[in-house]
Amino acid sequence: MAKYATGKICYIELPATDVARSADFYRDAFGWENRRRGDGSMAFDDTVGEVSGSWVPGRPPSDNPGLIVYIMVADADTAMKKIVAAGGEIVKPVDRTAPVIFAHFRDPAGNVLGIYEQSGLQE
Repeated sequence: MAKYATGKICYIELPATDVARSADFYRDAFGWENRRRGDGSMAFDDTVGEVSGSWVPGRPPSDNPGLIVYIMVADADTAMKKIVAAGGEIVKPVDRTAPVIFAHFRDPAGNVLGIYEQSGLQE
């Protein structure tokens, strides 16, 4: 059951140079569902249906980390392999000695995002 309340992050716009390539990347790396909106543009929903968004052509990539969006994963090492296999690049690998397990990656459009390993999370 989705939880809705004031202050919930609900929508993300990701810059994209090739919307189809970005849609395929996030589907293959993270299992996001892609869908066509009524206006014909491509949109996505996360794996639990609580955050949606779209790819925005013509907007420069968010390649210089300021605000970083993190995607929750069950296993950071597995996620990094999926990211690379789907066409992304790891820009800050996991530090297993840190108290929080995370990494940063660059998607095919050049955006830098993060992954966050949640202990006990089901894949």
